[in-house]
Amino acid sequence: MASSDTVALIVAAGKGERAGGDVPKQFQLLGRVPLVEHARRAFAGHPAIQSVLTVVAPSQEASVMGASVAGGETRRESVRNGLEAIAATGGAARVLIHDAARPTIPKAIVDRLLEALDNARGAVPVLPVADTLVRGGVRIGDVIDRSTLARVQTPQAFDFAAILAAHRAWPEGEEATDDAQILRRAGYDVVSVVGDPLLDKITYPGDLALAEARLEASMRVRTAMGFDVHRLVEGEELWLGGVLIPHDKGLSGHSDADVALHAITDAVLGTIAAGDIGTHFPPSDPQWRGAESGQFLQHAASLVAAQGGVIDFVDLTIMCEAPKIGPWREPIRDRIAALLGLAPDQISVKATTTERLGFTGRGEGIAAQAVVTTRV
Repeated sequence: MASSDTVALIVAAGKGERAGGDVPKQFQLLGRVPLVEHARRAFAGHPAIQSVLTVVAPSQEASVMGASVAGGETRRESVRNGLEAIAATGGAARVLIHDAARPTIPKAIVDRLLEALDNARGAVPVLPVADTLVRGGVRIGDVIDRSTLARVQTPQAFDFAAILAAHRAWPEGEEATDDAQILRRAGYDVVSVVGDPLLDKITYPGDLALAEARLEASMRVRTAMGFDVHRLVEGEELWLGGVLIPHDKGLSGHSDADVALHAITDAVLGTIAAGDIGTHFPPSDPQWRGAESGQFLQHAASLVAAQGGVIDFVDLTIMCEAPKIGPWREPIRDRIAALLGLAPDQISVKATTTERLGFTGRGEGIAAQAVVTTRV
């Protein structure tokens, strides 16, 4: 990190018990991706943010992607640990502090917050209170003037040196509900920018269901096709769909020449218009000589995931006279499912001959065609 950088600090060390489930809410899945990973990707994809650091419980560091640091017993201690870690690696100019339980971060929010820091040491997104507010109890009390109130959200943006000093000066044993409160205690003004309902915090099980519905509504179905061919030669192993199949010949190619996985990889890349397998793994590059094609497929899948996409279905057709694919259909399907992290019933594996016509009919090679459907 450099002192001119803008760093995003995601707080993900809490227990999140009110959301229910077997894991803390920040690790519960939204569209098959943990909540904290949605936040990390949003920050990592913003051009004004140079690095992202996630604060997690010591036992959870292996559960997050990217850089992480161990949190403390309270949210305030966790943020302090994150700020100190940033300071120890060169500091920053600005920091965005965000709760992992808010997985959706509109780019416009980050833009507004960073612009506000041009004239302030701290900025927070807020929304007006729309509901009538009363003092609580078994019997409701007086109505509270909501015109003077606002809902505060995260991310909250700060001058890094100011918020670090404010955290260091905060009395031990006293807790704060957010970091803006800590900066105000240090004597700095905090300005507000217009927030967004998409930033609402996931606290209860129903909140996660609502976030899932929003995500579904925002995604679009994409379908793409991949096709590949390799020659059959003596002295090579035959890999199809990630499975080694006994045969008197194998497929020839720069990698392991797994024609089935190559076709699927191209189809996956096609759904996000990311070129083809040769774009990412050039055959002229010696490091891919004899490489296992499963890593090509997983790379393509990771690019879909990086865009917040989900692979829904893979339909593979293998074209050859021999070997017979039938006995290997289930192992191939299971292997592809494992590589993509999908259920086997999301993978279709078919085989056909070309009635002894063409190069496949003459046993000179094997061809494969794949159609992949994603939501992005």
